[in-house]
Amino acid sequence: MNILQVENLSKTYPTFKLDNVSFSLEKGYIMGFIGRNGAGKTTTLKSMLRFVHPDCGNVSINGFDIEKDEFAVKNSIGFVSGLDGFYNSKKIKQVTDITKKFFSNWSDETYKNLLEKFNLDENKFIKNLSAGMKVKYQLALAMSHDAKLLILDEPTSGLDPVSRDELVILFQDYVADGEHSILFSTHVISDLEKCADYITYIKKGKILDSCDVVSFKDKYLLVNGKKEDLTDELKSKVIGVHEHNFGFEGMILKSDKDLFTKCEITQPSMEEIMVHTER
Repeated sequence: MNILQVENLSKTYPTFKLDNVSFSLEKGYIMGFIGRNGAGKTTTLKSMLRFVHPDCGNVSINGFDIEKDEFAVKNSIGFVSGLDGFYNSKKIKQVTDITKKFFSNWSDETYKNLLEKFNLDENKFIKNLSAGMKVKYQLALAMSHDAKLLILDEPTSGLDPVSRDELVILFQDYVADGEHSILFSTHVISDLEKCADYITYIKKGKILDSCDVVSFKDKYLLVNGKKEDLTDELKSKVIGVHEHNFGFEGMILKSDKDLFTKCEITQPSMEEIMVHTER
């Protein structure tokens, strides 16, 4: 069963267009949502959640249509991004007391256990929390109403490697029961290498690819070779080619491997795939 189904989501601004975005996520998995800054990741999330109203498109979450079953959808999701503005002047307890009223399945017991697990003090002001602790607090809010789908907008951005690793492990634990899922929007691709089951890649408002991680990485190969071996015909096959004093390097489709017999060929990381695609 799909926990998330996005179909033909579009939103037009004067200088940007989200163009018929479609993808889906199965229950019990983590999907990485990648693309460079300005590619449309946040616009997609905001349009999905109706923080901005899209021009067209359908979204269903946990079997509920977001237009027809708004209350059921909001009980099914947890959105994690940044805490600023209004919340900065409030204590954790104050924000929690406001938030819990909106969820019919809120559990005080779960919330208290998570506060202890994350070492969060209810009497602290939001403005005094580190970036990592803000993310953990938002996760505590989401998990306390048993959000079936966590939607994360750059949750590890700006965090140190240890804090990022702690969150990645937390995300893996959250989906381990097969009943919870995560849509993880980020440009920190190394975090997704550790935890993502699926990848959806957006570029200039359009979905380039949406598939499982193994299939995504298996489509491409890195090539390194001498300049004299890079004929015009071969050059046309190289994605994001970079020529330098010692030769060239780039990325090719795996199906073109036999054309590059004189080159060194290696398997790319997801980050390398994105870098070469964006060149």
